Amino acid sequence: MEIATIIEEGYIIIGVEGDLDASSAIYLDQEIEQSLEIDKKRVIVNCEKLEYISSAGLGVFISYLKEFQSREITFVIYGMSDKVKNVFQILGLDNLVNIANSKDEAINEKFD
Repeated sequence: MEIATIIEEGYIIIGVEGDLDASSAIYLDQEIEQSLEIDKKRVIVNCEKLEYISSAGLGVFISYLKEFQSREITFVIYGMSDKVKNVFQILGLDNLVNIANSKDEAINEKFD
């Protein structure tokens, strides 16, 4: 798995590529933790090149939801393949996580 972070005006984009499993989830966890140290009000995860996600990968996202909420940070995931999006839907995580179809939507859409 590869992770690349881009810091823009008002938001951070974390790009995830490859397989997000137990062995690679720690790297995503570290990247999200570092993003909290940067004063931005939107953290966006680009999953356009994410091929697989395990329960450990899902756990990383879920573990930060309360932290994002308490800091009033909008957290958005975009670009998921149908296979990855299906995992979120089956587990009901699509009701907990903001999911966008595109980068533009992730940056500009107003989420509750």
